[in-house]
Amino acid sequence: MDFAVDVKEKESQNTLNVTISGEIDAFTAPKLREAFEPYEGKAGLEVLIDLTNVSYMDSTGLGVLVGLFKSLRANGGMLTLTGLSDRLKRLFDITGLSDIMKINTEIEGGV
Repeated sequence: MDFAVDVKEKESQNTLNVTISGEIDAFTAPKLREAFEPYEGKAGLEVLIDLTNVSYMDSTGLGVLVGLFKSLRANGGMLTLTGLSDRLKRLFDITGLSDIMKINTEIEGGV
C-alpha cells in the first residue's frame, strides 16, 4: 500500500486535520515528520490525526507521533488520534502511550 499524508489546515480554528494511509515505518516516518514541520512551535494548535487507513506502524512511526505530541504540548496544543485499528490500539496500550495521548475510539475516522 502506498503511503500518503493529507494535511488540511483550518486557520480560523487553529486546527489541523490529518489523514494518514499506508504503513508508517522507518522508510515513511521521515515523510510524516516532514509534513508536520511547517507547524512546529505554533501556539495552541489542535491536531486531529485519522489513522483509519494505516495498516502498520513500527517504533519509528510511534517516535514521530510522540515528538509531535511533545511539541504540541509544549506550545499549549493538543493531539487527538482517531480510527485506530485493534492492532494499533494494542500498540499504543502496550507502550503506555494510550495513557498520555488522547485516543478517540468513538470517532471512526472521517476527519
